Amino acid sequence: MRRAVCPGSFDPVTHGHLDIVARASRLFDEVIVAVGVNQSKSRLFSAEERIAMLERACAPFANVRVDGFSGLLTTYCAEHDVVAILKGLRGVSDFDYELQMAQMNASLTRVETVFVSTSPEHAFVSSSLVKEVATFGGDVSAYLPDFVHAALSERLAQRQAATGQG
Repeated sequence: MRRAVCPGSFDPVTHGHLDIVARASRLFDEVIVAVGVNQSKSRLFSAEERIAMLERACAPFANVRVDGFSGLLTTYCAEHDVVAILKGLRGVSDFDYELQMAQMNASLTRVETVFVSTSPEHAFVSSSLVKEVATFGGDVSAYLPDFVHAALSERLAQRQAATGQG
């Protein structure tokens, strides 16, 4: 079985992420969407919330499952018989960073990194940009599954209420 991993923080999952997952599901027998669980990083959604959103968003793909991981991605790959790390690239700046990561990963293990270019309609979308625009009242509904947009709107409203903003 040819198993690939699509790693990320997915805070929150966007249509761009799901486009990469859908395309990966056609290239590999099994795809694991691996959610990075790094307690030292501040996230809008907890690891459990991000995993639950991804499980719902990835439900249409029979050969895709969602899992959390901490530590080195290469260790996770070795423990789960993963042959490829699949990374979406939005542009040259992504490539510069991801190439360096791919080379480091290759030096640590035999796993290959496969780069997939993002579909043009998603090339400018990132989770951090979506959060920033939404924080200032911008409409980001086109970039997220409906249930993710609802969760994002609710979380931002809670934060604004807690800080007395808005």
